[in-house]
Amino acid sequence: MLTIAAAGLRRLAMSATEKFEVLFVLGGPGAGKGTLCHLLSEKYGYVHLSAGDLLRKERTKPDSEFGELIETHIKNGSIVPVEITCSLLERAMQTSQAPKKKFLIDGFPRNENNLTGWNKVMSDKVLLKGVLFCECSKEVCTQRCLNRGALGSGRSDDNEETLIKRHETYVQNTMPIIEYYEKQGLVHKLDAMKTPLKIVEDVEKFLPSIGW
Repeated sequence: MLTIAAAGLRRLAMSATEKFEVLFVLGGPGAGKGTLCHLLSEKYGYVHLSAGDLLRKERTKPDSEFGELIETHIKNGSIVPVEITCSLLERAMQTSQAPKKKFLIDGFPRNENNLTGWNKVMSDKVLLKGVLFCECSKEVCTQRCLNRGALGSGRSDDNEETLIKRHETYVQNTMPIIEYYEKQGLVHKLDAMKTPLKIVEDVEKFLPSIGW
């Protein structure tokens, strides 16, 4: 028979193994976060969750109470309230049918409020394994987004005016988050000016160090 102490330790061990494993993927708009996550997902079976895609999908639902609010923030290049984003991310993780409960979350957390909200709501439910930081120049990022828009991305924020605001938001709000995680030794920097396949090779050298 298990002692009370042993039973408690067993519950803690079970709870740790049941947690979702997460890698944040951060970088400026157009840095290639989505492409990188897509390639890693295809190759390794990780689940790619884009905070932006989840928000854009939510805003198109006719019965969504958040649709109009999300649309306003996206058009203004500003950041959607963290409660909404965390709720969508948690729902996506809980309902995922993928065999691997390992998630690549790109475009989040984007500011201090995102970070605080995530830590409050999700810290007991996930294991943050690290942060992939896609470093890319503002000029290249902007051109990639404009090219994406010209090819019919359907994104209302792929235009020059909104991109200026998005870059400002990124520098002011997201870079401090990357610096915060860097102090914890969780950030792995990637040269996002390389081709997507070369970036994947760089990530593959890093993954064994976190047990992925």
